[in-house]
Amino acid sequence: MAAGYLEILRARHAARLLTGTLVGRLPNATAAIAIVLFVRAQGGTYTLAGGLAAVYGVANAVGQPVLGRLVDLHGQPRVQLPSAVLSALAMALFAFNGTDPLPLAYAAVAAAGLFTPPLEGGLRALWPSVLRREDQVHTAYAMDAVAQEVMFTVGPLLVTLCASLWSAQAALLVLNVIGVLGALSVVVAPPSRAWRSAPRDAHWLGALRSPGLLAMLGAFLFVGIALGSITVASVPYADEHGGDAVYGWLMAGIGLGALVGGLAYGARRWAGEPARRLQVLVGFLAVCYLPLTLMPGAVAMTLLAVLAGVFLAPVIACAFVLVDRHAPAGTVTEAFSWLVTTFTVGASVGTGLAGPVVERGGALWGFAVPGVAGGVSLLVLLVTGGVLTAPAGRAVVASSSENDPNRAAEPRFSSGDRA
Repeated sequence: MAAGYLEILRARHAARLLTGTLVGRLPNATAAIAIVLFVRAQGGTYTLAGGLAAVYGVANAVGQPVLGRLVDLHGQPRVQLPSAVLSALAMALFAFNGTDPLPLAYAAVAAAGLFTPPLEGGLRALWPSVLRREDQVHTAYAMDAVAQEVMFTVGPLLVTLCASLWSAQAALLVLNVIGVLGALSVVVAPPSRAWRSAPRDAHWLGALRSPGLLAMLGAFLFVGIALGSITVASVPYADEHGGDAVYGWLMAGIGLGALVGGLAYGARRWAGEPARRLQVLVGFLAVCYLPLTLMPGAVAMTLLAVLAGVFLAPVIACAFVLVDRHAPAGTVTEAFSWLVTTFTVGASVGTGLAGPVVERGGALWGFAVPGVAGGVSLLVLLVTGGVLTAPAGRAVVASSSENDPNRAAEPRFSSGDRA
């Protein structure tokens, strides 16, 4: 299993780009908990903390595709580093200003979210220029999905560690400085400096003019809803089975499952049409959510949480391949950023939807939400299967040398968007 990943990491610049991207994304991955801890330290209410965190999340969802389009138009260094600096400065303003006056606090966190650099989409745009074989790019997508799970596990620990050793204010400042350094490491790397997007047709919809991408976004909205709803449904279950420690184990179990599933998925080469494979993976994802409604004891429930997470990273990795194929020429960074935004919005909708469901029906009905959402995601993929599997010659978005530079047997692999 390790051989394929080692081959990726040994490729020139690969380890640096992956590490720099993960470090650069730390402020985004830890923003919600860092804001909550800081507001609490300032004596603010949890309502205020939640409101500020929500504003950051909404602004981030808006900013990612906008900045992604700017990256496609002007290159990575001109957009990624300035936006990282602006985001860090806005968060520093929030850290020094505090919550008074309140309008300034909201404006600062909104600016921090809006200017968060699209490093995630940028890295996926770079992989084809760093890795010369299609199977290597697919493995890199899986490794990327696994690395995200590690980051979202380690990130909150770093926030709490900084807050306990120094202060919540210091945690905000330190993590954002680290984030800027991570972005700097990426944009000064030769692949990032040399990368140029393929020529693009002027269109106000940008990447969204692709029917295949729209189908993917529709499906991933419900994958996000499924994941977001689990985080809420797990709270009343944990309250009845041991408290916060049990809740932590459930969340860690989902992350562990995604980590194991992603490693296994990326360790082999997959034949066949990725759109069909994604349908199968999403089907398994939905099915693995259903046992959570059994709500056994804490130990067994943790194992079910691991099972629920197993197909998450493979679904994300397979989706990366399809987004790359269906992105119109010259919009690959924007397309990946739209996937990030849709998943984030879906998770937010899931948390909001699961709240009233849990209040009315308890944890049992709360755990039913992810299964239903996963089923709807599968339904979207089945209904739009013809669009997602359309050959390059019949695709609404025309094929170009960017998508199949070597005239590969399987069309629409983007080895392009390279220097």
